[in-house]
Amino acid sequence: MIRLGKKYQHLVHGPGCPCSSPLLQQASRRLDSYSRRSFLAAAGAAAIAGAMPGTALAQSSGPSKVLFRQVRLFDGLSHSLQADVQILVEGNRIAAIDTTNSAPPSDASVMDCGNRVLMPGLIDAHWHAIYAAVPLNLLLAGDPGIIFAASTAEAERTLMRGFTTVRDLGGPVFSFKQAIDSSMIAGPRIFPSGAMITTTGGHGDLRMPSEIPRNAGQLSVSELMGGAAIVDDVGDLKQRVREQLLQGASQIKLVGGGGVSSPRSPLDMTTFSEESLRAAVNVAKDWNTYVAVHAYAPNTVQRSIAAGVTCIEHAHLMDEETAQMIADKDVWLSMQPFLTMEDAASQSGPGVERLQALFAGTPRVYEFVRKYGIKAAWGSDVLFSPELTPRQNIMLTHLANWYTNTETLRMATSVNAELLAMSNLRNPYAGKLGVIQEGALADLLVLNGNPLEDIRLIEDPGTNLAVIMKDGHFHKNTL
Repeated sequence: MIRLGKKYQHLVHGPGCPCSSPLLQQASRRLDSYSRRSFLAAAGAAAIAGAMPGTALAQSSGPSKVLFRQVRLFDGLSHSLQADVQILVEGNRIAAIDTTNSAPPSDASVMDCGNRVLMPGLIDAHWHAIYAAVPLNLLLAGDPGIIFAASTAEAERTLMRGFTTVRDLGGPVFSFKQAIDSSMIAGPRIFPSGAMITTTGGHGDLRMPSEIPRNAGQLSVSELMGGAAIVDDVGDLKQRVREQLLQGASQIKLVGGGGVSSPRSPLDMTTFSEESLRAAVNVAKDWNTYVAVHAYAPNTVQRSIAAGVTCIEHAHLMDEETAQMIADKDVWLSMQPFLTMEDAASQSGPGVERLQALFAGTPRVYEFVRKYGIKAAWGSDVLFSPELTPRQNIMLTHLANWYTNTETLRMATSVNAELLAMSNLRNPYAGKLGVIQEGALADLLVLNGNPLEDIRLIEDPGTNLAVIMKDGHFHKNTL
């Protein structure tokens, strides 16, 4: 009988079991030396492998050279479609945009698009790849198997909704991103933030009362998983920022106040001091990237701007003075158009009341955006429900309340890509996103219908997306 670590003695088998091999004995002796976080990472990887969807991987294969013929092109930048276009994809890049109807290369696979609209893949600037489809009670239980299995399934569904890129604003997503990038599983490109960095009592501090106060620095479940980092002094804050960057963060997510889904963190509270925020901003600048701050209340937003942050997330409670400050300082606003409980049905308890304030604030914020010319990105921030995640597309079409259909599509493609590019040298993907241009990465959609005329086509991707290509590989092709 082999010796497993104390934590794993329930796995011991009887005499004669093949587990007595020397290699497994050596591995078992290492288990006791693993930290809980290391175990969670390993278990997450196992869950990813176990939940790997075979169909998605089969669909992702394809020829190295593809010509899309008879296309009406929305390039992510223009205000109208360009007719009679051919798009040549070589490898993972857009090699040519042809308006002369040239003969296809002899070694290219030709896709006749039948005058369908071709456009860039959609980008969600505020997503949580690990948390979107996992109910909060399962998340707090900390079982890595179910968490990563659910997230793996949701990653493929996200891609099949047409979202080829997401900016992840908090979660243990580094190894998950690696699995997607290496084609182990299907999913969108991820610009990861890593752990949400907050203070005691801020949004993201989901400790149970039994975990307060800390026992000799003992970390909570969410901290052990890498979903949150709770810090209360500048030195620790700078260390946590550097730890996320060390693991591959493309940008840093700080929590400047309370939130909807943290039951004991009211929306109006403010967490970090201006000094602390500025310290984090300086560390990010040292790494040639930026800080995004979760903030709802005017004071929280204004303090963040004064500290030099690049992007404000949410800001649903801001007043006109704050909006003008955002515009004057040329700060990005990453906004989520929550309108009704249908957009956030996974929330309960205090979160329901707080959502009412967001619903009231959403139209006002977009009025400020229009009035002051604020640089606005779009994100969905759908959380904690596999039933709710299909509303990602509907959250996008909500923008039609304030924008034209073309402006909506530009925001979800080239405009969001501008925000992603603020990661500078920490950008994990070498190449342009959100546009159909020569040399850009080959993330594209072909639609059955014209979304510039009817934006609601985006709400039914199963029917209306004929082709989904990411990085030059087909993940859906009904042509």
